[in-house]
Amino acid sequence: MKPRTKRGLAILGGVTCIAFATYMVFQTFQSNLVFFYSPSQIAANEAPKDRAFRVGGMVEENSIKRDAGGLKVSFVVTDFAHRIEVSYEGLLPDLFKEGKGVVAEGRLNSTGSFTASQVLAKHDENYMPPEAAEALAKAKKP
Repeated sequence: MKPRTKRGLAILGGVTCIAFATYMVFQTFQSNLVFFYSPSQIAANEAPKDRAFRVGGMVEENSIKRDAGGLKVSFVVTDFAHRIEVSYEGLLPDLFKEGKGVVAEGRLNSTGSFTASQVLAKHDENYMPPEAAEALAKAKKP
């Protein structure tokens, strides 16, 4: 084989390896993305049915129901236009309260309610996740 042919094959092999590595990085990144949806978007069937996502809004007053003697809890998240029931099993953040902002990560179940794998509460009285604040602002507009 001529040196020119060897060099061309080496360059082609290097470019192929770089392209494959880039493809794998993007595939991994895409599978780990978790998008945010408001209760209104979920009601409009914009949320995925087959993968995890986040739902955010306010915890509706008088909606928290705790399982006696267990870690199961259910509550309603609202953006004041629509609401979605969320069930969660585990320890809730200390700042989780009715009437406060919350973001829950999980999946929709077969009944249309949301099963959370993680619940995040705001960390001070002025903070709200930007996605949740935007969703609440959109829902309040007529």
